[in-house]
Amino acid sequence: MLLSTIDLLIIFVFLLISLMIGIYSSRSAGKSSDEYFKGGGKMSWWLLGISMVATTFSTDTPNLVADIVRKHGVSGNWVWWNFLLTGMLTVFFFARLWKRTDILTDIEFYEMRYSGKIAAFLRGFRAIYLGFFFNVMIIAIVSLAAIKISSVLLGLTPVETLLIAGVVTVVYSAIGGLKGVILTDAIQFILSIAGAVIAAFVALSHPEVGGMDNLLKNTAVSERLNIIPDISNPELFLTIFLVPLFIQWWAVWYPGSEPGGGGYMVQRMLSAKNEEHSVRSVLLFNIVHYALRPWPWIVVALCSIVVFPNLEALKTAFPESASIIGDDMAYPAMLSFLPEGAMGLVVTSLLAAYMSTLSTHLNWGSSYLVNDVYARFIDPKSSNKKQVQIGRISTLLIMIAGGIMAILLNNALQGFQILLQIGAGTGLLFILRWYWWRINAATELVAMIVSFLVALYFAFIHESLLHLPALESWQQLIIGVSITTVCWIITAYVSPETDRETLIKFVKKVNPGGSGWTPILKTLSATDRAGIIPKPINFPAALASMSIGTTGIYSLMIGIGKLLLGSPIWGTILLAIAATCLLILLQLRKKL
Repeated sequence: MLLSTIDLLIIFVFLLISLMIGIYSSRSAGKSSDEYFKGGGKMSWWLLGISMVATTFSTDTPNLVADIVRKHGVSGNWVWWNFLLTGMLTVFFFARLWKRTDILTDIEFYEMRYSGKIAAFLRGFRAIYLGFFFNVMIIAIVSLAAIKISSVLLGLTPVETLLIAGVVTVVYSAIGGLKGVILTDAIQFILSIAGAVIAAFVALSHPEVGGMDNLLKNTAVSERLNIIPDISNPELFLTIFLVPLFIQWWAVWYPGSEPGGGGYMVQRMLSAKNEEHSVRSVLLFNIVHYALRPWPWIVVALCSIVVFPNLEALKTAFPESASIIGDDMAYPAMLSFLPEGAMGLVVTSLLAAYMSTLSTHLNWGSSYLVNDVYARFIDPKSSNKKQVQIGRISTLLIMIAGGIMAILLNNALQGFQILLQIGAGTGLLFILRWYWWRINAATELVAMIVSFLVALYFAFIHESLLHLPALESWQQLIIGVSITTVCWIITAYVSPETDRETLIKFVKKVNPGGSGWTPILKTLSATDRAGIIPKPINFPAALASMSIGTTGIYSLMIGIGKLLLGSPIWGTILLAIAATCLLILLQLRKKL
C-alpha cells in the first residue's frame, strides 16, 4: 500500500462528491427516459464538450499511449491522431443534423431513416450488439487498465479493484442518469488533466531522467522523438502514418470517433440546447482531445524508457504483477515514484478518468437496451418510471459483464486493435447514409455482419486453424475494409429500396442536402420543396471549415510537441499557423 492517509482522504472526498452529484441529479433523472438518457436536451456546449473529453480519457488511455510510445515512438500515436479528421467531419457535416433528428438515441435513427421489418430488426440487433456486447468490451478495456494500476500502486487483486472502483460509479450513474454523468465529468476532467501534468513533472524529476534536457539527450529516447514518422523507414511510415491518415479515419468505426458521429458522442449532441451548441461541443472536444491532452502522457512514457528500458526491468521492479506486465504497464509504474499528496491527487485523477468513461458507457449502453430494445419491442406501453427502473438494472448487468471480460484481456493495445478490426469497412457507410438515399437497412446489416466475421476470422482462424502466415494489423485492416465495403455497396444496389414516404419524411425533418437526395426531392412538388424548413448543409463552406479546422488543430498539436521536445522555432511557427486558422474559421462560421 503506497497511499498515505492524506492520499486516501483525497480519494474519499472525490468519491463522496461524485455520489452527492448523483443524488442531486436523481430527482430530475427519474422523471422520464428523456431526462435520464438525454438530460432533457438542455445542456450547454462547454459542459458537453468537457464531458466528451472526460469520457475519452480513461485509465487505459495513458497506458495505451505509453505502450505506443515505447514500441513505436511519439509518431506511433498517429494510429489515433488520425481520428481528428473524423471528428472535424462530425463538427461541420453532422453535428447539426443529429440535433435536428430530435431522437433519444442514435440507434433510433434506423427506423427514422429506413423502413420495414428489417429496419426494426436492425435497430434491435444493433442496440443489443452495441448496447451490451460492445460496451462490455469497452468497459473491459478501461477496467483492465484500472486493474494494472491498482496492482502496482495498491497491491489489489483484479476482483478487489473492480468491486471498489465500480460500485460508486454504478451507483451515481444509475441514480443520476446522463445529467449526473455530465456534471461529474466536469470535475473529473479537471482532476484528470491536473493529475496528468503532475505525473509528467514528477517523472521528469526522477534522478535517472534528470529533467527535460537530459531526457531528450538520452539515446534510447532521442530515436523516438519524431512526431511525423521517418520516411526512411517505409514500413513504419506506411503502417503508422499513411494507412491511418488515408484509410483508417473514414473506413473504421470506433467508439468516440465514429465517421458521422455515433454512440455517446451523439448522446451529447442530442442533449445540447440547440444546433449551435451541438457544433461547438464537438469542436471543443477535438481541440482538447487531440491538441492539448496527449503531451503529459507522452512525456511520462518517454521517461519510462529511461527508468524501465524493457519488460524485464518492469518485472524486476514489480514481481507481484509479473503475470500482467506489458509495455502499457510502464505508465502506472512511473506513478509509483509520486510523493505523498501528489500520489493521492494523481490516483484520484486516474480514478476520475476511469469513472467518467465507465459511467458514460454504462448510461449509453443502458439507453440502447431501454429505448431500443425494451420500450420498442418488449413493452412499448411501459411508463417512464418503469423505463428508468429497467435502465438502472441494465446498468448493473453491463458492469458485471464488463468486469468479467476485463480479466480475460492482456493489454489495452490488444483491445484497441480488436475494436478497430470489428468496425473495419463500416465507416464510409455511416457517412454516406446521410447523403445517399440508396443506402438502406440491409446495407447496414450486411456491413456489420461482414466486418464482424472478418474480425473473427483474423482473431481465431487465419493463424490458429488454417496455419497461414501472420498478417500485420494494418494488412488485416485493409483487407477487412475492402471486403466489407464491397459487400455493402453491392447490397445497396441489389436490395429493395427504402420506402419513399420514409425517405421524404427524413428529408423534410433533417434536410442534409447534397445531390444524393435529388431523386427523392424530384418526387416532391415545388411547394413541398419550398416548405422544407431546415437549411441544407453548405458543402463548400463546411468542407473549407473542416480543412482549416483540421490544419489548425494539427498545427496546435504538433506545435506544442515541438516546443516540449526541443524545437522552439518550429513550435512557434506552428502555433502561429494554428492561430491564423482559428481566425479564418471564425469568418467561415458566418457562411455555415
